[in-house]
Formats: sequence, C-alpha cells, structure tokens
Amino acid sequence: MKREDLLKEPIVDVKVDPNNTIEELVKIYESIHGFMAGHLARGISMLRDCLRDADLRVISFTANLVATGLRGILAQLVEENIFNLVVTTCGTLDHDIARSFGGVYYKGFFEADDRELHRLEIHRLGNVFIPVENYGPLIEKKVYEVLDSINRSKEWAIYEIIWEIGKRINDEASILRAAYSSSTPIIVPGYLDGAFGTALFTYTETHRDLRINPFLDEKLMADKFFRARKAVALLIGGGISKHHTIWWAQFREGLDCAIYLTTAVEYDGSLSGAHPREAISWGKIRPEAKHLVIYGDATIILPILAAALLKKD
Repeated sequence: MKREDLLKEPIVDVKVDPNNTIEELVKIYESIHGFMAGHLARGISMLRDCLRDADLRVISFTANLVATGLRGILAQLVEENIFNLVVTTCGTLDHDIARSFGGVYYKGFFEADDRELHRLEIHRLGNVFIPVENYGPLIEKKVYEVLDSINRSKEWAIYEIIWEIGKRINDEASILRAAYSSSTPIIVPGYLDGAFGTALFTYTETHRDLRINPFLDEKLMADKFFRARKAVALLIGGGISKHHTIWWAQFREGLDCAIYLTTAVEYDGSLSGAHPREAISWGKIRPEAKHLVIYGDATIILPILAAALLKKD
C-alpha cells in the first residue's frame, strides 16, 4: 500500500445548525469522522443498503434497554417492519409486560443507597427506579391471566405465548404488541431467566396440562435462517441474544451483513465484546459480509440510527 492510498480524504471541520435534520446530522457525523462519529454514519449507510433487499432482518438486544424510554423506539422498528425477527432476553418480556399493564418506572440515579431502596421496596436498574409492586407480582398476574385463556389441547411455542400476551396489550410503546400486530416472532432463548419464565414454571406446577415446547422456537429460527436469501442483523449489546442470532446464522454460512452496537471490549475474550471478524472464523458472519462495530450507549446511538432507518426514501 502506498502513502497516497491512505491519505485520501481530509477531516472537515463542521458547525451545527439548531434546525439540522437527522439526515444533515448524519452528514455532520460523517465529516467529524473521529472517533465513533464516522462509525455511526457508516453504520447507518451500511444498514440501509443491507436492509433494502434482505428477506431476513434480525434485531437482537438486551433487556436493560426496555426499562428505558428506548422501549418505544424498539417497538417502532418492529411495528414498521424494519426488522422481522427479534432475538432478546427474558427481561425484555418482563419489562414490557410490566410497563404495558400499568407498571410505572421512574427516573432515578446511579448513586442511590441500595440498602435504603431495599427498605423502601424499590428495585434499581442503573438509574431507573422500579417499585416492587410494579414488577414481579404484576408480571406473574398477567402471565397467569393469559395462560388461563389459551387452548390447552395445543402445544405452544414460547413465541406464540408472547404473541398471545401482545394481543392483549393496548400500549403503543409495547414491543410485544408490535410483534403481535406485525406477526414478528420474538425469540427468547433464555426464557426461564426472569419473571416471565418463573411464572410459566409456577403455573405448570398446578396446571400440568399446559404443554410448552421451546424446540418449536428453535425450529422457527432454523427455518428462517436456512431459507433466507439474505440475512442482516443489528445486534445491540451482547450475551445470549447476540450469540443466539449469530449461532443460527452459521448454519447458512453466516450473516450477509452485521452491525454491532456495544459498550463491551474484546480483550477479555467474551462473546459480548467479540468483533465481527472473530465471528467470521466461526462461520457466523460470511468473509465477504459487510460488518461494523459502533461503540457507544444504545440509549444515545439508537434514536439517531432508528430515525435514519425510518426515514422514507
């Protein structure tokens, strides 16, 4: 490589106008370039191009985001069919059910005295406060109500039970409601790891005729990935939701396009911090695939990215 091959495009200083549109703001990030600004601009462009002709469009994310106001944007991306498959964690179901049926979450602060919060029966999730009565007991009650109403002669997939819950939600910010109305499956590989899963377990202790088969969820994942002509994924955060997405992608020789939005680092060898180039070695992302990592807090980055994706051409 020659020196002139590397020194092609100079950094451009920019100024902002209070009236800048999202499109203009993305152009500003592109000009700023360093350090994640350029990655965000490239990620938006890449994802737009990849989604345009993709028949499998996956979004995976972790549950902590659903405790924030970002929940409405995630629901919007599903409702608008920007993505047609969701892979997430059990806490997403917990937070969405709780908030959909009247459980109010409150603005808090990281520095709170957690012993005092425990005395006052307030859960803390980062800087979000959750009254105890707005979480576990409420979730169990609503899950039980849905299970009481479904057909016991049927064998149920987890994603079908999630749709049954979504069918009964009137909250427009609900991810479960958006998934039901758009026929988008929500796959939760760790469905037992939370209040929703515990409610399923305790319910079946007294209702042995309820038949749940999580392998039906895996069959759906297999069918969607094996049949996909082009598979694209936006993976927000790490853990089981990220891994389950790229795990199934390997059986079709990898994703065709992958954008990682994360705060995790790769030097500890964790899956959460692993870059797309590592996934290539496993066959989870194709060698020729477009891929990019954007480092940053999803509550700041995703609203910009989502606004750009939702803009009609």
